[in-house]
Formats: sequence, C-alpha cells, structure tokens
Amino acid sequence: MINNIHRSPQIRPAEPPVRKTDPRQVGGPFQSFLQEALKETDTKSTSVTISNHAQKRLEQHGFTLNDEDMNRLEEAVNTLEAKGSEQSLILYDDLALIASIKNKTVITALKSTEMTDVTNIDSAIQINGKR
Repeated sequence: MINNIHRSPQIRPAEPPVRKTDPRQVGGPFQSFLQEALKETDTKSTSVTISNHAQKRLEQHGFTLNDEDMNRLEEAVNTLEAKGSEQSLILYDDLALIASIKNKTVITALKSTEMTDVTNIDSAIQINGKR
C-alpha cells in the first residue's frame, strides 16, 4: 500500500483580463447602423406619410398636396396626438382624410361632399385655410 502520495498543486492558466466597456457604447459597423436606424425613426416620427391607398384616392379625385398642405396636416396630427387621439377624421377644405395618429399616416382620402358615414374614429379636426 502506498500511503505517501503527494499531490502537486494544480496550476491554473492565467485568466484573460476582463475588458471593461461601457455597455452604452457600441463601435464599428453596428454603431453606424444603429445611428442610421435612429435617424430614420426620428424622421418618421415627426412627419406625416400618405399610404398608397390614400395616394391613389387623392389622384382619383384630382387632389395634390404641396409642402404647405403637408405642414398643415402635420400640425393637425401633432395636435391630435397631444390630445391622445388614435384614429381621426381630418377635414381640410373640400378634402376628408382618415389618419392613424399613432402611425402618423393618412389612411384614406375622399371629397368631403362624398362622405356619408365615418366609423372607427375617436376624433375629428378641421384645418382652416384654402389650398
């Protein structure tokens, strides 16, 4: 029987140094991707867009919206958003628009004289001014 067995202490390999980085900082290609995505989000959140369906309806009725019209729509949408609206009717001269305020998107458009029933809205606003 062997009683005198000595174990040699185990030597652990040195652990790599822990790299301390700020988790809020991102570098390399991902940083530029992230910055571009944030710019796009900021741009989208401040401007009103016209859906394809609404654009076709505008063209069908002979309406065109210039920069001034879009600025007025944007002001109306911002007003409605501040009041907590989600789906709204926007009356602009002889034009009636249904808009998703949350998405800042005009969903459909028609002549206000052709408007009979409007459902699934929680608010309405009239924009004054001639186009």
